[in-house]
Amino acid sequence: MVRIPAGSFERGRTHALPDDGLKWVPVLVMDDRPVRTIHLDAFDIDEHEVTNQDYAAFVKATGHRAPYNWPGGVVPAGKDQIPVVNVSWDDAAAYAKWAGKRLPTEAEWERVCRGPVDGKRYPWGDEEPKDRARFNVIDGPGKVCQFAKTGFGVHDIVGNVWEWTADFYGRDYYAVAPDRNPPGPESGMYRVLRGGSWADEPKYLTCAHRMWARPAERSPNIGFRCARSVVR
Repeated sequence: MVRIPAGSFERGRTHALPDDGLKWVPVLVMDDRPVRTIHLDAFDIDEHEVTNQDYAAFVKATGHRAPYNWPGGVVPAGKDQIPVVNVSWDDAAAYAKWAGKRLPTEAEWERVCRGPVDGKRYPWGDEEPKDRARFNVIDGPGKVCQFAKTGFGVHDIVGNVWEWTADFYGRDYYAVAPDRNPPGPESGMYRVLRGGSWADEPKYLTCAHRMWARPAERSPNIGFRCARSVVR
């Protein structure tokens, strides 16, 4: 895991979208505003997404259900270092608990994505992804750690697979969230996903983009990574 130091960052979208200036277009994508300064305590986060190999150890130890794309409940040959997918939010949370960890909050995820520099569109700056992440392909996720680390030293924070976070989704949560360690809404129908995936266009890979899914959703482009609070 990688230690993320305590500190503040600017959470939310600072770049404009094409429809922002069109007054007659319904405001559909405003859930990543307003931009606000958020302070987080220090925490640890996985250097990369949980792999099939990692998840197989959990399945073997607990008898938890395997992803439905594992023939006979076994990781396909040559896929050990591919991020595990087709896991629900509850599956991901169960793995995290077994591993002595938890899912990261949405705010923690965004701090990791942004790294030590605020205001940029992507973890590496404002340039388009190109060869910096796995995206817009048709053959599924790739092995972890194939691209450069972010400023905070993690791999694949955008692209490869969407990542479950701990938070319920709230469209207007950014406006009312506490300034310190926001935990997300107390309830909701959906859980927040972050980071974009192998199947997505660059606009979904930005540090600010928010997505959501029903907790029971199991998809070939959804995985996760774990976090852990720092004990003082």
